[in-house]
Amino acid sequence: MQLLPHELIIDNFAGGGGTSTGLEAAFGRPVDIAINHDPEAIAMHRINHPNTEHYCESVWDINPKDVTGEKPVGLVWLSPDCKHFSKAKGSVPVNKRIRGLAWIALKWAADCRPRMIMLENVEEFKTWGPIGDDGRPCKDRAGQTFKSFVTALRRQGYAVEHKELRACDYGVPTIRKRFFLIARRDGLPIVWPKPTHSDAQSLAVKKGKLKPWRTASECIDWSIPAPSIFERKRPLAENTCKRIAAGLMRYVVGNPTPFVINREGMQMPVLTECANTSSPRCMPANEPLRTICAQIKGGHHALIAPFIAKNYTGVIGSDIKDPLHTVTAKDHNSLVTAFLTAYYGNEKDGQSLQSPIRTVVSKERFGLVTVAGIDYRIVDIGFRMLQPRELFRAQGFDDSYVIDRGIDEHGEIIKLTKTAQTRMVGNSVCPPLAQALVEANFKHELSYKEKIA
Repeated sequence: MQLLPHELIIDNFAGGGGTSTGLEAAFGRPVDIAINHDPEAIAMHRINHPNTEHYCESVWDINPKDVTGEKPVGLVWLSPDCKHFSKAKGSVPVNKRIRGLAWIALKWAADCRPRMIMLENVEEFKTWGPIGDDGRPCKDRAGQTFKSFVTALRRQGYAVEHKELRACDYGVPTIRKRFFLIARRDGLPIVWPKPTHSDAQSLAVKKGKLKPWRTASECIDWSIPAPSIFERKRPLAENTCKRIAAGLMRYVVGNPTPFVINREGMQMPVLTECANTSSPRCMPANEPLRTICAQIKGGHHALIAPFIAKNYTGVIGSDIKDPLHTVTAKDHNSLVTAFLTAYYGNEKDGQSLQSPIRTVVSKERFGLVTVAGIDYRIVDIGFRMLQPRELFRAQGFDDSYVIDRGIDEHGEIIKLTKTAQTRMVGNSVCPPLAQALVEANFKHELSYKEKIA
């Protein structure tokens, strides 16, 4: 049965269509109106949601009464730009106009009286407050504007609640944590969806009450080669090498039960965040992917693919087919060992991969890995950025979702660059989470209406 058959569904800040995908799955019909100022975002949305009316304009330039024809509105969803709230922005001055985009909710509330308003943003949205003369948020007044915003909605007759939810708890293979606000004025209770997934080691999962978290490994296309870090024409940056070393030490060399895939070529994948310069954040591939960002040129997450071979009586890598055509297992074992010890030995600055390899006799243990009681030796390390399709999977999109092209305002097909695709997925709402929120707050209407009928 369709939900909201006679009321409009509005997707503000629609982006490439993550929210709309989730809403359509929940409501069983297309979103009526999608609004976004970015032509490429609307192009992607248009090709995937052809039955929606699209407006490529600033949300402030839209007259709610005009675009709705004053028809009843069941839901207005808002996902205002979050980068000027996010802690990832650091100490850089913020844009007051962008931080104020959420006020558009009050315009829709006053003009169209939607039965429900849902808003999504980063968790720091609760700290929304005045900006000082230096262009930075006033710490001693943090949260003041947010409280005023909530009060204004309540004065419009809305009950308001807000909560932080993690996408991985609702069947999405990313740990992405976001703030959600729900406001409704129809007298029905606000309902928060119950988690369906949890840590595989949790009691709820072991008892079968919840499913285990989905993981990054199921999103990765393992057929895409990860080129050797030792065959690059341009060496990797030092910080990148440190991230690789940190990931290998923690999740491969020092892990008593490392995650292994492709047992013919014996890969032990690790993921890292290339944009995080403050710390070498790495993670195993058998956990949900960390939050995907939109503003990182060339992508944010990378795959580290250490290849290992059985350690036969000291003969290094002699009984394995090279996982990459240009790799010689024996030579690369020496390089890998030098690489690891350089970053975890006594020398402060490490060693360039272009320098002659030092003799490493006492520290060869850094190149050894034990899996199920069998000794292996790292013979190569592959490295590549995750591709847009892999990121869209991690965000909860089906592979059928079109991401490499869109339809412009003239009905012509346009190509979307990888940078544009990465921006879309980083800005997107996870479709399954949007679906869960809508179903929790609209499906109970059916039983309510049946009782009063």
